[in-house]
Amino acid sequence: MARRLLVSLDMAIPFRRILVPIDFTEVSAHALDWAIELAASVGASVTVLHSYAIPVVGYPDGALIPTPQVVTGLAEAAQKALETAVAGHRRGSVPLETVLREGEAWEVIVSVADDLDADLIVVGTHGRHGLARALLGSVAEHVVRTSHRPVLTLSAPLLAKK
Repeated sequence: MARRLLVSLDMAIPFRRILVPIDFTEVSAHALDWAIELAASVGASVTVLHSYAIPVVGYPDGALIPTPQVVTGLAEAAQKALETAVAGHRRGSVPLETVLREGEAWEVIVSVADDLDADLIVVGTHGRHGLARALLGSVAEHVVRTSHRPVLTLSAPLLAKK
């Protein structure tokens, strides 16, 4: 069943640029679909962002740091995955661009939103609770708490109901 997104063109805040951070999960794919639908309704562009972290493992006597080849391989793999995730959406009328950055996800999202002067951040949330949330944290929650820009969070159960 197709969804209809109703948007008033008399909105107080016109959306020109929408930022959508993705982590290649189904939740972020649905957030991207939703943002593109919104962008088509209001004539906005969408910037799709992926951030990745360089793994560093600490030991009492030192740290294991990846080689430059590993770092380059991670960046190349992340760029390829980002382009693949967006490729199916390029045939539409909404202008899409991609941004890849290394760093802590929530910090990168807030920074890129500011750099782009994004009017809206659309982020999917996995809806973790309890120990999983305590251990993994919530990127969406950090973005909501630290961004000076409007943030729309879409939860996993809501996205699954299409």
